[in-house]
Amino acid sequence: MPKPPLSTTLIHHPYRPPDGFVAPQPGVFKASTVIFPNVAALHARDWKQRSGYTYGLHGTPTTFLLEERIATLEGGLQTLLLPSGLAAITLVDAALLAAGDEVLIPDNAYGPCRELARQELQRWGIGHRLYDPSDPGALAAMIGPATRLLWLEAPGSITMEFPDLPALVRAARAHGVTTVLDNTWGAGVAFDPFDLDSGGEGGLGVDISAHALTKFPSGGGDVLMGAVTTRDEALHLRLKATHMRMGFGVGANDVEAVLHALPSLALRYAAQDAAGRTLARWWAEQPQAGAVLHPALPGSPGHDHWARLCTQAAGLFSVLFDERHPPAQVHAFCDALRLFKIGYSWAGPVSLAVPYDLGVIRPGSGRRGTLVRFSMGLEDVHDLQADCEQALAAAFGRG
Repeated sequence: MPKPPLSTTLIHHPYRPPDGFVAPQPGVFKASTVIFPNVAALHARDWKQRSGYTYGLHGTPTTFLLEERIATLEGGLQTLLLPSGLAAITLVDAALLAAGDEVLIPDNAYGPCRELARQELQRWGIGHRLYDPSDPGALAAMIGPATRLLWLEAPGSITMEFPDLPALVRAARAHGVTTVLDNTWGAGVAFDPFDLDSGGEGGLGVDISAHALTKFPSGGGDVLMGAVTTRDEALHLRLKATHMRMGFGVGANDVEAVLHALPSLALRYAAQDAAGRTLARWWAEQPQAGAVLHPALPGSPGHDHWARLCTQAAGLFSVLFDERHPPAQVHAFCDALRLFKIGYSWAGPVSLAVPYDLGVIRPGSGRRGTLVRFSMGLEDVHDLQADCEQALAAAFGRG
């Protein structure tokens, strides 16, 4: 009998490995096309439910697994994966806002969140206003008939003010406004965004948690991914429909990397928290520092709100240099750092430092000066302190 053509045999090979393989890390499934056993199955499967598979963009065993684990991490019931944290922000805005609507955004929020509203949302006829997250009463007064969505961030991603989240959520709930929290800092570890009254009978919590998995869940500084988590099925399906129509998808290898990193998330968060507090306390004693902004430090804006809600904090803090030091001198300090690298993002193994002009990033604060945000990596904190000491000496002199 002639040997069958290899081109067909290798594609349609009959062998299937046996079931029952179990290992510490899950398998990785990659697909655009999903094979159906028959036409009836093709017609019966619904991409909205995770009871089966329809197309790679709508989920594989690998993405379903990460979605479930992120939902558990955040205290939610449903999660959608996106190619970045900013994509998660975009999904929420696109799914829930229409021409004539308004979104309220904290004035210390992640910059691209504000720019998305100022540019794209404005062109689509969607209004936005910035509010002071430290004043729940003023926020309540701002909410109008067109307000549909309230963005929250805890703390501000650069200036580190920790708001009274329960009060802000109550103000929005009283007016029927949907709330969404950028929970990248909390990461599902510092507090539960869906239970802000710690098991209280009111069930006070945000409606949506948006999370840049790029940061703590990935932990390696080498993956871009985001997530949107909910507890309400109808809200989830509304987000999921927009997710499908906008063609958001994530790569299986990136999902694999996050799945590999998740088991160590709590350990990394705790280690970076401890290092961040140690170094922030040291900075508070340095004469060049006009203020050290870290929610866990007494006196930092919103510390009391943090203390009521949290026991942990991300390894992230900012130092506002005294105004007598010009920006060029602060930049020279950053350039002199050796272990701290200059770069955006945080929660990876390498410590980072980035300078900002406070008057530009939060012009309504009434404060001026150059601020440096420090992100703790996994280096020894004493080595990081020594790095700051030598950079201060290089830029400011030993006096």
